[in-house]
Amino acid sequence: MKKLRANMDRYFDKLDERWRALPLRKQHRYTLYFFVGYLLLTVAVIGKVMYDTSKSGNDMVIEHIENPVLKNKNPARLQDSVSTILKNQIYERK
Repeated sequence: MKKLRANMDRYFDKLDERWRALPLRKQHRYTLYFFVGYLLLTVAVIGKVMYDTSKSGNDMVIEHIENPVLKNKNPARLQDSVSTILKNQIYERK
């Protein structure tokens, strides 16, 4: 783990040295490009969200949750399965 951290530190130090070696004008230009890219991505995501929410027929239906166990009308399924499993384990039934 220490070796990985040392390698990462060395890599980031080299990256920082390369960044500082760039002329100041180029640093500003790269920063501006990254900011514009981030801004375009943000506008695209907000636009997509607005488009999706403005569609008609995008209604949410709220209903009661039905228990899937009760959908089966088999009374044998309604038994407490945990107690049955524990009883089977205690008495070694299968």
